[in-house]
Amino acid sequence: MKDHDSGRSADALTRVRTERAQAIAAAGGIERAVARGAVPRRIDTTLSEAIVLGLLRQEVTRFLCVLGHGSTEVGEVLRIYADAGLLETYNVRHETEASHAAAALRWVTGEKAAVVTSIGPGALHALAGSLVPASDGLGVWYLFGDETTEDEGPNMQQIPKHEQNLFLRLCATMGDAYTLHTPEAVGTALRRGLVTVDHPHRPGPFYLLLPLNTQTAVLEAFNLDELPVGTPPRLGAAPAGRAYVEATDALLQAQRIVVKVGGGVREAGSRLVEFLELIDGVAVLSPLMTGVIPFAHPRNMLVGGSKGTLCGNYAMEGADLLVAIGSRSVCQSDSSRTGYPAVKHVININTDVRAAMHYSKTTALVGDAGPTLERLIQELKDRGAAAPRATSPWLAACRAEREKWEAYKRERYEAPTLHDEVWKESVLTQPAAIKVATDWARERDAVTFFDAGDVQANGFQIVEDDRLGRTFSETGASYMGFAVSALLATSLTTKPFYGLAVTGDGSFTMNPQILIDGVQHGAHGCILLLDNRRMGAIAALQTAQYDQEYATGDRVEVDYVAWARAVAGVGAFDGGRSPQALRDALDRAFAHEGISLVSVPVYYGPHSLGGLGAFGRWNVGNWVQETQRLRHTTGL
Repeated sequence: MKDHDSGRSADALTRVRTERAQAIAAAGGIERAVARGAVPRRIDTTLSEAIVLGLLRQEVTRFLCVLGHGSTEVGEVLRIYADAGLLETYNVRHETEASHAAAALRWVTGEKAAVVTSIGPGALHALAGSLVPASDGLGVWYLFGDETTEDEGPNMQQIPKHEQNLFLRLCATMGDAYTLHTPEAVGTALRRGLVTVDHPHRPGPFYLLLPLNTQTAVLEAFNLDELPVGTPPRLGAAPAGRAYVEATDALLQAQRIVVKVGGGVREAGSRLVEFLELIDGVAVLSPLMTGVIPFAHPRNMLVGGSKGTLCGNYAMEGADLLVAIGSRSVCQSDSSRTGYPAVKHVININTDVRAAMHYSKTTALVGDAGPTLERLIQELKDRGAAAPRATSPWLAACRAEREKWEAYKRERYEAPTLHDEVWKESVLTQPAAIKVATDWARERDAVTFFDAGDVQANGFQIVEDDRLGRTFSETGASYMGFAVSALLATSLTTKPFYGLAVTGDGSFTMNPQILIDGVQHGAHGCILLLDNRRMGAIAALQTAQYDQEYATGDRVEVDYVAWARAVAGVGAFDGGRSPQALRDALDRAFAHEGISLVSVPVYYGPHSLGGLGAFGRWNVGNWVQETQRLRHTTGL
C-alpha cells in the first residue's frame, strides 16, 4: 500500500523537477537559465537528476534505455526532461543493440549518447556490447543500476558473491568506471567521464554505476558549477628533438617505404598524401580507414594483413622501412606481427606511448598524426627531399600488384553466380553481391555498415571509397550484430543519413530486434542479409587449416523475408539470384519509408571464384607455430 506522505512527497518532487526542466528549456540551456535567474545556481536535487543535468551540460541528449527495477528513478528524471524537450529517450529491446546504436551514432556523426540499463544481466549485455567502442575508440556513456551501498542482504541480480564493487571491477577492466557510492562525488564522476568519452585521441566507454539506494539521495544546495564542461585538449605535434632527425635520416635512406594507416590518421588525410609523395612511399590501410585517401590514388595499396589484398600484402612483405601512423597493430592488420619481414627500421607516430613503442627497431614520435606529419614533412623539405618526377621501381612494382588485384576482383565480378549445393541452384557469390551493394550505396551517398564474418572480410577488400565516412567496418571487436543495430543511429541523429547494413544470416539472428526498434523509432535504412546458412568465415578457416568444417553450419531453412514482413512497417524484399535483381530490390528498399530488409541467398563452397581469399598470416589454429617462428626470426 502506498504511504500517503511519500505520495505527496513524490508529487512535490515531480513538480519541482518539472518546473526546473521547463525553465531550462525556456531559457535555452542550463547556463542561460542560471544567468537569467530562472534556475538558482544552488539547487536541492537528487543524485539521479544531477546526473541527467550533468550529461545535458556535456551535450548528451540521446538516451537508449532498457529500464528495470535498477533504473526506474533515472527513468523518471528522463521522462520529465524529455517532456520538456531537453532530451530524447529510446526504449529498445536489448542492451547490446542499444550499445551498438550509441557507438554507431558517435562514429558516423560525432554525436554523443548514453545507454541506460538496470542492474545485473542488462548491464552485462551492455558491457559486452561496449567492447565495440572500447576497441574502436568511441566515446559512449553507460549508466548501470548497481547493488545498494548499505549491504542489507543480497540484491536481486547482483553478482551472488559476498564482496563489494564486483560490477565496478568488471567495468573497470573494460574501460574507465566510477561507482556513485557517495552522491556528493557526482561532479568528480562526471568529470572523469567527460575526459574518457571526449578524449581527443583515444576516447572510449565510461561506466557510471548507480547504486539503487543512492539514486534518490537528496543533494541539498547543490552547486550546478560542479557539473563539468569543456573539451580535453589535443596533444599536438611530437616534441622537436633527435627523433625527427633519426626519422628523416631513415626516410631519406630507405628504398621501399610502406605507411600503415590506422585510425589516428582520420583527420590528416591531406597531409598523408603529401607525405607519401615526398617519401616515395605507398599506403596500406587498416579496414577502419578506407577512404582516408581516395581508392583510385596511385599510392593506395588498399587493405593489408591476414585478410588483406594482393597489393597491400605485397607492399608489407617487400618494404624495408615501415611508417606506422595512428595504428594499434592489431593481429589481423599486421599478420600477427609478421607482416613486415624485410623491414629494418620503424617510424611510429602515435599519441599513445605504448602503441608508439610496439615494434622493436623503432623511432617513436609521440604526438598527434596531423601536426607531427606537418613537422616531419618540413624536416624532409629542409633536407632537400622532393617528390620524384618519375615512377620509382618500388612504386611501379606496387602498382603492378594493384593491377593484378583489380584483375583478380574483376574475374569474380564477371562470374557473379555459382551453383550452390545447399540452395540447389545458381546464386550470387558474396563478392558479386557486395560489389553491387557498395556501388549502389556510393551512388546514393548511403553509409554502409559491415557485420562480422565473410561479409566484413570481403567488404573491406571490395569497397572503393573516395572519402572517409562511407564505410564503417567494425573490425575492432568484430561483433556479430553490430551492423544491423547500427541502423538505429539513423533515427537518433540530428544529421540524417541513410544506412545500409550488410550482414550474414548468423549476425542478423544475433540482433533481430532492430526490425521492431527500427520501426518504433523511425530508422531509415536497409538490412542486406546474405544468407549462406553457416558461419562462412570460420568454416573457410577450418577448411584452410584442417580440410574439414565442423559445427559452423545448419540445416534449418529460414524465410527472412517472411520474418521481416511479420513486423508491421518493415519493407521486406527478395534480393533474387542476379546482380540486376539485387539492384532492383535495393531500389525498392530505398523507396520504402523506414527500415527494410533484402534477403539474398549466397554461394558457399570450394570454387575459387566464390570468394576473395586471404593472403597473409595469422596466429590461430595450426598456423600458430610457423607464424610465431617467423615473428621471432624477424625480431620486429
